[in-house]
Amino acid sequence: MMTTSTPSEKHSRTVLVVDDDPSQRQLFAESVRQLGFAVLEAGSAEEAVDFVCRRSPDLVLLDVRLPGISGLEALPRMREARPDLPVMLITAYADVRDAVAALKSGACDYLTKPVDLEELKTAILDHLGETHERGEGIAQLPPLPSDVVFADPAFRRVLETAALVAPTEAPVLILGPSGSGKDVIARLICRWSRRSDRPFVAANCAGLPETLIESELFGHIKGAFTGAQADRKGYFRAAQGGTLFLDEIGELPLHLQAKLLRVLENGEITPVGSDQPVRVDFRLIAATHRDLTEAVAEGRFREDLFYRLNVFELRVPALRERREDILPLARHFAEQFAGQSVRFSPQAASALLAHPWPGNVRELRNAVQRACLLARGDVVLPEHLPPQIGRTVEGYEDDQAGRLDVVERAAILATLEECGGNRTLAARKLGISRRTLIYKLRAISQGKQEKNSADEH
Repeated sequence: MMTTSTPSEKHSRTVLVVDDDPSQRQLFAESVRQLGFAVLEAGSAEEAVDFVCRRSPDLVLLDVRLPGISGLEALPRMREARPDLPVMLITAYADVRDAVAALKSGACDYLTKPVDLEELKTAILDHLGETHERGEGIAQLPPLPSDVVFADPAFRRVLETAALVAPTEAPVLILGPSGSGKDVIARLICRWSRRSDRPFVAANCAGLPETLIESELFGHIKGAFTGAQADRKGYFRAAQGGTLFLDEIGELPLHLQAKLLRVLENGEITPVGSDQPVRVDFRLIAATHRDLTEAVAEGRFREDLFYRLNVFELRVPALRERREDILPLARHFAEQFAGQSVRFSPQAASALLAHPWPGNVRELRNAVQRACLLARGDVVLPEHLPPQIGRTVEGYEDDQAGRLDVVERAAILATLEECGGNRTLAARKLGISRRTLIYKLRAISQGKQEKNSADEH
């Protein structure tokens, strides 16, 4: 059924979103609204063609795979009715060749699933001829719990995207290295969702014994196997009405991947030892530190399950990629362990900033816990930190600061943090002029931008 968001005077442009999956359609529609445009929604190509013929949207986001006629079949009809209408195709990787061919038939662009929402917004603005300033500063974060601490823009972008996908029912796949905070993002998505008052059930697929994992997930009936002395609900039914978080989904055995796919497709499970299916209703969030595309290529993960899970993808950066979070997190952990405000000396802060953190946030937390036990006061010194952290200051490869030495950069950022962002006070403590400090901060910022630009290319 077609739904409409009535344009106001502010909404000078209207975007038609066409997708048969309500949660996917809702996600794209919310992205469009954040840009300040009106939204119209259609669940089939037939509805969309009828709408284009009767009304005048300014742009169409058209899914390729639709019930009835496909998006590729609908495209010529739309172009016949509105030759000047920009149409952006949304396609799975397997359909890219068709999408490229469709560009010759009049599509203006295509995006592949899982769609990067920032890329989607940029493409919409480009094809509507709008400036990118329109989309800046719009996204607002919902209230955060006190234990979620961040300062780095990279992590903020993750939170903003999580807030956007949270109200939908779309499955979410969270990627990132171990210890980076994937479980934190999963819990926030639940907290910000319509299921926030329902159970949040977390299951670590890597931590479940292979002989019991099916029973743990699907449940069992009494007598299903030796030791099954009573019925067991299992994680799927425990999450009824709420959110199920399957951590380390890449470790799920192949035979259970097939059963999980059936659950996602028909909404039913069959407990071990039973032949009676049970209806289940939950929102799925999965996470892994593995490269699932590589696992699919190697036959270790089902391709059909991968695409079913990967409706929306979130990547949590490693701690070394969000260095502005290191000191705020360290202070947060220190206050937790010490029960009071704790200060890190400039040398200790420099060591923290220079360390590559292969264990990510989990390693930082453990290091701070050790430091608080050894410090026995309110100041953490370098000698209180694990030895490997102190050694990383010298000779550590600085991949962000351009010509600035990593120790100097770390000292500047640590002192600025200690002074609450007061540049005048920080310059005085560093023994340099305020103008010199500003120059060095600009050099650090320029180094970050060059690194980001290099990564994009």
